[in-house]
Amino acid sequence: MGVVSTRSYDRRAAVSLFSRLRTAKGQADPFPVYAELTARGGVSPAPWGGSLVTDFDVCDQILRSREWLEPDARWREQQGAGTRWNAPSSREMGKTLPALNPPEHTRVRRAAGGIDRTTIQQLGRTVETETDRLLDTLIEQLREGEADFAALVSEELPVATVGHWLELPAADWPRLRELTHEQVFTQELLPSATQLARSDAATAELRSYFVELVRDRRARPGEDPVSRWIQTWDAIEPDRAEADEQVYLLALFVVLAALETTSTLLTTMALRLVEHPDRWRLLGTCPDLVPAFVEESLRYDPPTHVISRVASRDVVLGGVEIRRDEMVHLMVAAAHRDPARHSEPDRFDPLRKSAHLAFSGGIHYCLGAPLARLEAQTLLRRLVQRLPRLTLVRPPAWAPRVAFRRPLNLDVTFA
Repeated sequence: MGVVSTRSYDRRAAVSLFSRLRTAKGQADPFPVYAELTARGGVSPAPWGGSLVTDFDVCDQILRSREWLEPDARWREQQGAGTRWNAPSSREMGKTLPALNPPEHTRVRRAAGGIDRTTIQQLGRTVETETDRLLDTLIEQLREGEADFAALVSEELPVATVGHWLELPAADWPRLRELTHEQVFTQELLPSATQLARSDAATAELRSYFVELVRDRRARPGEDPVSRWIQTWDAIEPDRAEADEQVYLLALFVVLAALETTSTLLTTMALRLVEHPDRWRLLGTCPDLVPAFVEESLRYDPPTHVISRVASRDVVLGGVEIRRDEMVHLMVAAAHRDPARHSEPDRFDPLRKSAHLAFSGGIHYCLGAPLARLEAQTLLRRLVQRLPRLTLVRPPAWAPRVAFRRPLNLDVTFA
C-alpha cells in the first residue's frame, strides 16, 4: 500500500489535538481539529498507539477489505485484564454482531436476516404515525414559546419505532433510551474509568432486560422479530441456552444501534435545517431533495465519527507501517471532509452527490441503514410540510464524547 514514510512525528502535538477534541469547544465543533489532523497526513500514528486515518479512499478501502478485522472477543482478551477492552461492557459488546469476524459474523448475520422491503413498508406506517404524534406534541409546546426538538422528537422517534417493531412495552422505552446513552461510553475512543463504570452498570441492566424478553418470547411466541429469531436459532443451534444467548445479543445490538445513532442523525439533520432559512425554502420548493438532504447530513456530521479496525497482517498503509493485530482508527468524520473527495467539503450542500461512510462498509455495512433513512426522510418531509417557520434559539450543547456524537438539546421556536 505504499512506501514506508520516515516523516517525523510530534507526539506532543497529537496529544494536544485530542485534548482539544475533549473540550466543550472541540465537541461542539471538532472539524477545525480534524483539519489539523488531516494536514499531518492521511495516515498518522495515534498518541496512544495504533494509527489514525483521515484519507477518505483509505478509510473506504479498509472498511471494504476482509483483511481488516473487527476488535473481536479474542483481540480484546489479548489486550490484558487492566485495559478498557476487558471491562465487562466491552467484553459484552465483543460478542455482538458488529464486533464479529468471519466465519462467525457470516453465521450470525445470516441468522439475523435483514430489514427487507416488506418490513420497511410496515414500519413506514408506524414511523409516519409516530412522527405526526411527536410533531403534534412539539407544536403544542411551541405555543408556550420554545421547545427542545431533541427531547420531544429526535430522542422519541427511534425508540418508538424499534419499540413497536420488537413489541416492547411503551412503559420500558424511557429507561431503554437512558441505558443506551450510558452503555455507549464503552464504545468511545478513550473512555474514562467513570464512563466505563457507567457503561458496565447499564450493560448489566440491559442484559437482564433482554434475557428476560427472550425467555418470555420463548414461552409465548408471537409474530415479532424476537420470536422469529428464536425459531431461526433453534434450527441452527442444538444448544437451547446458546440459541437464547444469540437472540439476546441480537436484540441488544438492534436496540443500541437503533436508538443511539439514529436519534443523533435526526437532531443534527434538524439542526442543519433550522440554522439556515434558505434550506427550508429549498426543500419547500424541491421536496424531492429530501433524500439528498439526509445523505448530506450524514456526510457533513455523521453520528459516528470514528470506526476502528485491526490489521490481520503486517502492512504498510499510507506510508505507515502497521503490525498485525494493531488497531487503526478511521476518522470518518474527518474523511468526509477530505478535499480530495469533495469540493468545498466544509460547506453543507444538499445539491452535491454525497459520498459518506456513516453506515460503515463491506460485510459490516449497517444492518439498520434502511430504517435510519426511513425515519430521517419521513421526519424531514413532515417538518417541511408542517413547521416551515421553525428557527434555532441557541446552539446545542454536546455530550462529552468523540466517537459517538450526541447533541444534548435542540432548542427551537417559531420565527
